[in-house]
Amino acid sequence: MKNLFLLVCFLYMTAPVMGQKKVKSPEPFGPLPTQKQIDWQEMEFYAFVHFSLNTFTNKEWGYGDESPALFNPTALDVRQWARVAKEAGMKGIILVAKHHDGFCLWPSAYTERSVKNSPWENGKGDLVKELAAACKEYDLKLGLYLSPWDRNHAEYGKEGYITYFRNQLKELLTNYGDVFEMWFDGANGGDGYYGGANETRKINSLEYYNWDETYKLIYKIAPKTLVWGIGPSEARWIGNEEGRAGKTNWSLLRQKDELAGKVHYTEFVSGHEDGEKWVPGEADVSIRPGWFYHAVEDDKVRSLDEMVDIYYESIGRNANLLLNLPVDRRGLVHENDVARLNELVATIKADFKTELLANTKVTGTNTRGKSNQFAAKNVIDGDKNTYWATDNNIKTASIEFDFEKPIAINRILLQEDIKLGQRVKAFTVEAKIMGQWKTIAAETTIGYKRILRIDRVKASALKINITDSKASIVISNIEAYNAPTFVRLPEVHRDKNGLVTIKAEEGNPIFYTTDGTNPTIKSNLYNEPFQYNKAVTLKTIAYNTTENRSSAVRTVKYGMSKEKWKVIEISSGDLKSAKRMIDGDPNTDWSFGGETNLLPQHVTIDMGDVLKIKGFTYMPQQIGNNLNLIANYDFFTSTDNIKWIKQSEGEFSNIKNNPIEQIKLFETVQARFLRFVAKEAVGNGKTVSIAEVNIIE
Repeated sequence: MKNLFLLVCFLYMTAPVMGQKKVKSPEPFGPLPTQKQIDWQEMEFYAFVHFSLNTFTNKEWGYGDESPALFNPTALDVRQWARVAKEAGMKGIILVAKHHDGFCLWPSAYTERSVKNSPWENGKGDLVKELAAACKEYDLKLGLYLSPWDRNHAEYGKEGYITYFRNQLKELLTNYGDVFEMWFDGANGGDGYYGGANETRKINSLEYYNWDETYKLIYKIAPKTLVWGIGPSEARWIGNEEGRAGKTNWSLLRQKDELAGKVHYTEFVSGHEDGEKWVPGEADVSIRPGWFYHAVEDDKVRSLDEMVDIYYESIGRNANLLLNLPVDRRGLVHENDVARLNELVATIKADFKTELLANTKVTGTNTRGKSNQFAAKNVIDGDKNTYWATDNNIKTASIEFDFEKPIAINRILLQEDIKLGQRVKAFTVEAKIMGQWKTIAAETTIGYKRILRIDRVKASALKINITDSKASIVISNIEAYNAPTFVRLPEVHRDKNGLVTIKAEEGNPIFYTTDGTNPTIKSNLYNEPFQYNKAVTLKTIAYNTTENRSSAVRTVKYGMSKEKWKVIEISSGDLKSAKRMIDGDPNTDWSFGGETNLLPQHVTIDMGDVLKIKGFTYMPQQIGNNLNLIANYDFFTSTDNIKWIKQSEGEFSNIKNNPIEQIKLFETVQARFLRFVAKEAVGNGKTVSIAEVNIIE
């Protein structure tokens, strides 16, 4: 009888309330992610590793004729790569197994151009195999990059190369365990060695590889592998190499139009609200200016400020972050890169140390069927599989968090349950301050994850208003934090006459050194611009006196100032305005060439004195949509403006997608006069532009 009584009580307590209808879950809306794509999105942050022949030839793109014997790292340790990635909170590593020059980091059976013909491990090594083992040891996922373009292969551009390309795909996807992502670069076709042909080969990258068949091959061998890049891919390039997604970022793409060549890559930054396929964005960026290691960039690792911004503008904007770590000639992630990565990790951990909404009183409007199953409290329960949802066709609603006492907030994190589609088109955030509601943010999309950085407010309540949605609202998670004050680096500028100007956030004093030591609040206090014409390593910090916190150290290196420099001859254009290329300001530029003055075009510069130089730099135009970039160049020096010696020639590899300062080194020479020749423009343009020319002493 006792058991019967307990059963009756249980049935009574669990029975539906009289008259209450069973509440159905929201119907999925629009294109949906596969489980593979959901798993991929949840990785959020992983490493890219560029390490190959280019590391030893000091190039970004190899031509295809470099000897495999050059590949000879002295202290290669893939476990160090994995350890660095793991300690940074990364979930995987994508290795560039073959770049455009065709050199393979595994002993491919289909080419002699691989590690088997290098001195490394006496030709017995397999770098892909070693990294796969290291990833398994450190619980990281392995991804692989295989360049579709091969500047070495004699058959590239012909039918035979496709068989070669697919055979290498089979090797990579068969011999090294699970591959979470297969990465296909968009650079395809152009000049190359091509087995000795030394010619330019053009292809239609959407048709030549027969991507439909190539993808079928991949999925047959490795159904767990997500494919990124060209063709009917499962994730897309974010449209730049700066690691930054758009403030509006849909995980949708009009892929049919893209495959028909009707979508410009600049649209990838935000995706398409009306896209018919789920193709989320991946934001790729290198921790240095270049993708491969160059010793000259050891002091050019991206600043902590920039790295923090990249984090918030990629992962914080519904994209995954793929951060490149260029392995050096030793075969290690360089200590400068590791140090900056550690600083980034420490900053992000501090920003998200204490979540503030977990124990708040939460209420929502328009809750679906007024059911606990879809209640507002689900957004703070820590369970990604529960969510707050509104009734069918209810596309606006609010959710409010009330605090026992006012608290400080400057970060807000939101997530939709993307299994049911991406829905939110617009939302605002309000804070209740001194009894009054104040709008503190107005944004668009959310998607898998959106993180807002707002000015710190002290609020007694917080309210999220979904103001527009494609369908009923489905929010799985909302969090809030009070991140420590982040003091931004000072900005440093020196003009051609050697006048140094330093700026910081208003109210923050600036301290600096000129002897190479790190500055403190006891160092030189900057009050006004000062003259410094000599070569110098200038280090500065900004200091927030209210929070007693300093910025990271900004380090800039200058050679001799350019007050004696003159542009003495140009092949076309206005000589007077040409001085903009040596004025020390990268935001000013000078263009030459054009319809009536075809390339090549050149400029001649007098430095005023004979100097010892070992290279030059070309800063491309930085402002505008059409940057008029130089693709191929010659560089000459002279001591008398009569006898000229060519010191360097070649291409500015990848400058179209990464228009940063280009650095070219050569053997140290004495020179007073420089001649820079623009031989070809990106995209066969007729006009080229120079923002700044500098020398390396």
